[in-house]
Formats: sequence, structure tokens, C-alpha cells
Amino acid sequence: MSKNTICLWYERDAEVAARFYAATFPNSAIGRIQHAPSDFPSGKKGDVLIVEFTICGVACMGLNGGSIFKQSEAFSFQIATEDQHETDKYWNAIVSNGGTESACGWCKDKWGLSWQITPRILTEAIAQGGEVAKRAFDAMMDMGKIDVAKIEAAVRG
Repeated sequence: MSKNTICLWYERDAEVAARFYAATFPNSAIGRIQHAPSDFPSGKKGDVLIVEFTICGVACMGLNGGSIFKQSEAFSFQIATEDQHETDKYWNAIVSNGGTESACGWCKDKWGLSWQITPRILTEAIAQGGEVAKRAFDAMMDMGKIDVAKIEAAVRG
């Protein structure tokens, strides 16, 4: 286990979610799966309790903790993409697997975890500052999934 690991709370589907992430994103994998040594408030002895996994090289663990806590947009994964094809691939994987679309490149998976699917051209344009950043930002504000061609047009002016 890494010294610092992101712990994600799931009602009961940590293993299913981790397998989805591992199949969807590069440099992602399932690690150790730990079963509850005894009954607990949201499960029984032997149920999957903790799943260790990585998403794009980031160490995570999923905890099947029951319905006490919910995911929120206060935490999200940002996935940097190279082009429209890659943007579409990840966005569509999340949304078509029971997720929901949001605005400005954000979507939620079916477990309530928020994702920012962000083409590098957008983050690079905003980092430039000035009029380029304003045009790219303003274009993004009207989008759900990011349209790379529209961001490129905004960058060009």
C-alpha cells in the first residue's frame, strides 16, 4: 500500500467500480481485495470491505461503508486527454455505464464519483492567460463534454 492513498467511499460496489476503472483507464489495475473479518453496520462477515486499486497510476482504495456518506463534486478525478477521440472515449465510457453528464467537461459515474475529462488544449489555453484564456474559458462554459475543435477555434480567435 502506498504511503498516501485516496480512499473512496462506496455504498457496496467498490469492487465493481474498481474493475470498471481498471478496464477503462490506462495504467490502472486492481490490487488486494480485503473481506470483512466480522459483521459490520453495512455488511456481513466475508463481504468485500476494501479494494485497493490504481486509476491512471494514482493509488486508491474503495471502502464499502454503506449509505452513510455520499460522493460530491468537492472531490473529482481530472483525466487529461490528448484529442477529441480520447475525450469521447472516457466521457462516453463513464456516461454510458450509468453515469450522468454535467457541464464544462464534468460527468459523474454511476457510483456518484465526479470526473473532469479535460483536453490538454483547454488547460494549456487557460494557463496562457489573457485573451486566449478568456476565449477558451468562455467557449468551455457553454459545453457539457468538451469539444476540442471549438476550443481550438477559440484559441485561434
